[in-house]
Amino acid sequence: MKKIIKHIIIGVGVVLTLLELILRFIFGLCDVILYQESDRYEYIAKPNQNRYAFFSHITYNSYSQRSEEPDSTKKIVLGLGDSVLFGGQQIDQDSLATTLFTKETGMQMLNISAGSWGPDNCVEYIREKGLFGASAIVLVCSSHDAYDKMSFIPVVGVWDNYPKEQKYFALQVAWNRYIYPRIRQIIGKREYLDPDAQVVKRSENRQVVQKSEAFVQGFDNLKEIADSANIPLFIYLHAELGELQDGAYNDMGQQIIQWCQQNDVSLIQDIKEGIEPEMYKDILHLNKKGQRHLADVLEREIKI
Repeated sequence: MKKIIKHIIIGVGVVLTLLELILRFIFGLCDVILYQESDRYEYIAKPNQNRYAFFSHITYNSYSQRSEEPDSTKKIVLGLGDSVLFGGQQIDQDSLATTLFTKETGMQMLNISAGSWGPDNCVEYIREKGLFGASAIVLVCSSHDAYDKMSFIPVVGVWDNYPKEQKYFALQVAWNRYIYPRIRQIIGKREYLDPDAQVVKRSENRQVVQKSEAFVQGFDNLKEIADSANIPLFIYLHAELGELQDGAYNDMGQQIIQWCQQNDVSLIQDIKEGIEPEMYKDILHLNKKGQRHLADVLEREIKI
């Protein structure tokens, strides 16, 4: 019996060691994007990161932008947004819409984004960091951003998708981030969802975001910033999959459209630009094909 137990212990140890090595060195679970808190725009990826996770290469420059360092020899476009523009850790740096735009236009689009950011977050980032000599600004947003105000509820180090330091064991990351939440879902316990996942869940259930007192100020503030710098502002309104299937944006999206019309702001509606269901990796975020489509549309529309 002792020999059997010993062999079982050794076997379990070997399996766990192999799993740890696979998750660490093949899937990169100990090389994920790290975040830091901000008292101005809630949170952002830490600067100067060079990661290899989930078979993707991910880099951040010294300004916490998912881009190369700003290049003053090129015309610069500020690409602002949430996880749609960020792309997620499964999208390689070279497949991002902002990277493709930069390579194919001769301009540089800086990727200034983070999961669940809204216009207010983007405004505060610009107020802190500046415009980097930009010749244009484009905000990639969705209908729910009409009422997406900053809450400053702690995120970094609280949710596993927003770590502030690497975990020591890849198995720990796999358990906390993927396995345990899945088990809770299977057994029917209440889900604990990070801010970005909450948006996806609401969209899946066709739930409307809880409206705050007013349309977010960030849209007006972005226009004021662009007007003060005498540069154009573009709003790219990205449809949730349900909206695409309906062929129309919901009431919050309609308010964004109305705001653009009233303020003479260039509006790009991807429902009208040929976006297709196979370009989504869930009901909101874009896969590699979707990022390619986003780049194509931005390249066609942004002429400066």
